[in-house]
Amino acid sequence: MDQIQVGNYNTLKVSRKVEFGFYLDDGGEGILLPKRFAPDRLNIGDELTVFVYHDSENRLIATTQKAKAVVGDIVKLKVVSVTNQGAFLDWGLMKDLFVPVSKQIAGMRLGGEYLVLLYIDEITGRVAATEKVEALMRNEVLTVKEMDLVDLLVYRNSEIGYVMIVNKKHIGILHSNEVFQELNIGDKVKGFVKKIRPDNKLDLVLGKPGFDKVEDESAKILRLLKENNGYLPYHDKSEPEAIYSFFGMSKKTFKMTTGTLYKLQKIKFTQTGIQLIEA
Repeated sequence: MDQIQVGNYNTLKVSRKVEFGFYLDDGGEGILLPKRFAPDRLNIGDELTVFVYHDSENRLIATTQKAKAVVGDIVKLKVVSVTNQGAFLDWGLMKDLFVPVSKQIAGMRLGGEYLVLLYIDEITGRVAATEKVEALMRNEVLTVKEMDLVDLLVYRNSEIGYVMIVNKKHIGILHSNEVFQELNIGDKVKGFVKKIRPDNKLDLVLGKPGFDKVEDESAKILRLLKENNGYLPYHDKSEPEAIYSFFGMSKKTFKMTTGTLYKLQKIKFTQTGIQLIEA
C-alpha cells in the first residue's frame, strides 16, 4: 500500500481481531498491532494512529509506542548495544534502531549519545540511522534567502563557532561572536540567515532579524520592568553575560531595544539602569 509511511505515524482502520492482537487495513494482508500495544475497547472499524516499522522478521508492524524520531529527523540517541555489524540505538520502541558500521564516523560506544539522521535503507526497506549527517546536506541549491527565519540544529563545534543544520537541508555557520547562550550538540534553536556568501555558505544568527526582534524584546523588557517596580539595574555599560543571563538576549539587542523604547518615551535612562515611564 503506497500510502503507508514506514518509520512514521499512520492513521489506519482496524480490519480484524485475532488472539494476539489486531490487523490494521493497509490495502493488503494488514499490519499487525500486537495485543499489548492495543488500547482498551478497540473495535473493528475503529481508526487508530500508530507508528509503523519492520519487526525482526522484516514484517511491517504497528505500535502505539511513541518513537523519539521519525524518518527524516535528526536527533541525538543513546547506544544500547554494539556488534561487529553496527550499533543499536534506543528510539523509544521495542526494536532498537540500527546504525551500520559504514554509517558511523569514528565508531560508537555503548552508552554514548550520538546525533543521527533516520532514513529508509534502499535494500531492506527498514528504518536505519546514519551519523554522517553533514554529507547529506546540500548548499548547491538553497531554499532560503537572507533574513529568512530558519530552524537550526547544533551539529558540531568548529574553530569559528558552530556548524549548524538549517531546516534539515543545508549547512551553515553560527559564529562565536553571535552566541550569547550555552549550546550543546543536538540542541534545536530558532534563527535567521544573516548572510549568503558567494559560495552559498550561510552565516547564521540566533533569534529574529531586525524590527521583529525589537518588537518581541520590547514587550519582554517592559514586562520585566513592571515585575521589578519599574526599574532594572542594566545599561549600556553592563556586561554582555549579565544582560543575557537576565533578559535572554544579546547586549546588542538590549541596546537596540532600549533605544527604541526610549524614543517611544516608554523608558528613561538613569545613571545606574533603566526606568519605566508610567503612562
